[in-house]
Amino acid sequence: MGATGAVMVAAASGYHGPPQLTVTRAFTAWTLDPWALGFVLLAGGLYLIGVRRLRRSGTPWAPGRIVAFCGLGLGFCVIATMSWVGVYQGVLFYVRAVQTILFLLLIPLFLAMGRPLSLLIAALPRGGPRIEAAIRSQTAKVLTFPAVTTMVLVIMPFLVYFTSWYVAGFHSVAVRELTHLALLAPGFVFFWTLLRVDPVPKAYPYLVSLWITGAEVVGDAVLGLAVIADQNLIGAAYYHAVAYPWGPSLGTSQVLGGGTLWIFGDIVGLPFLAAMLIQMIREDESEAKEIDAELDARDAARAAAVATASASAGSGPAVAGADLEDRPWWESDPRFADRFQAVDDGGGNGTAK
Repeated sequence: MGATGAVMVAAASGYHGPPQLTVTRAFTAWTLDPWALGFVLLAGGLYLIGVRRLRRSGTPWAPGRIVAFCGLGLGFCVIATMSWVGVYQGVLFYVRAVQTILFLLLIPLFLAMGRPLSLLIAALPRGGPRIEAAIRSQTAKVLTFPAVTTMVLVIMPFLVYFTSWYVAGFHSVAVRELTHLALLAPGFVFFWTLLRVDPVPKAYPYLVSLWITGAEVVGDAVLGLAVIADQNLIGAAYYHAVAYPWGPSLGTSQVLGGGTLWIFGDIVGLPFLAAMLIQMIREDESEAKEIDAELDARDAARAAAVATASASAGSGPAVAGADLEDRPWWESDPRFADRFQAVDDGGGNGTAK
C-alpha cells in the first residue's frame, strides 16, 4: 500500500496518530517531552557541576562514570520518551512494553553505575556527612532490605499493567510522568544496593545479590507470561479507540508486548550481571592487597622485634623466636577468625580446645 493509500485508510478509520512504524521511522521519528527533557537537563547539569567542583579541588572523577550516568542512563531516558519509543508508546502495546523495561531496568542500571551518591557526598563537604549518615540509618536499612526492594521492583509493573493505572497514563501527562518515576525509583534502589559502587545502608554478600537477581529474572518472566496469557486485552477500550489501521492486531501486539517484558527484561539483566562480576573482582583484589599489606607490616614488625630482642639478650634469634610464635595469619584476622575453630579431635567428646 502506498503512502497515499495508507493516509486514506487512516482517515477512514478515524486514526490520527503517527504513520506506520517502519525501520526508517524507528530512526527518524522523534517527539518532544518537556518534562522528560527537563529531568535530563537538570540531572545531567547537576552531575556535571559536581564533577567540575571535584576536579577543581584536585579530586579525580573517572570519565567512565560520566559516560554511564550522562551518556547511557540519561541517553536511554531520551530514547524512552522522545525517540520512536515515545512516539509510538501510546499506539502500540509492545512499544509501551519496551518503554517499561527501559525505565524499570536499563536507565536505573546506568544511573547507578555513575555513582551519583558518591559524587553528591564528595561535592558537598558540609552536607556529605549528613547524607552518608542518612544512608547508614536504620530506616534506610529496613527500606533497602533485599526482599523489600525486589518485591517492589517486581510488583510495580504488575500494578501498572493490571490496573486502571495503565490507561490513565495515556490520558494524563501527570500520571504518565509519575509512572516513569514510579518505575525508575525502585529500579535505581535495586541496582544501587546490589552493585554497591555507592555507599549503601548495608553491604550484603554477593551470594545474596545473585539470589535477588534470580528472583528479579523470574519476576520478569512471570509478568511477561501473565500478559501473554491474559485472555482480555489490556486497555482494550483505549486501543479500540486509537484504531490504528496498520501493524499487528491488538491481540498480537499484546503477545509481542508480553514477550518483550519477558525476554528484553532478561537481556537487560546481562549488563547488570557483568557489572556485578566486575565489582566482585575489584573488591576481591582490593581485599587481597589489604591482606598483603597487613602481612608485610606484620613480618616487618616481627623482624624488628627479633633483631631488638637478639641485640638486648645476646642469645640469638632463637630466644626471641620462641616468644614470637608464628601463627597462621587467618586465625588472628577478624574477617576470617570466626570461620576456623579449633576442635578436639582426640577423645571423641567434641569439646573445643
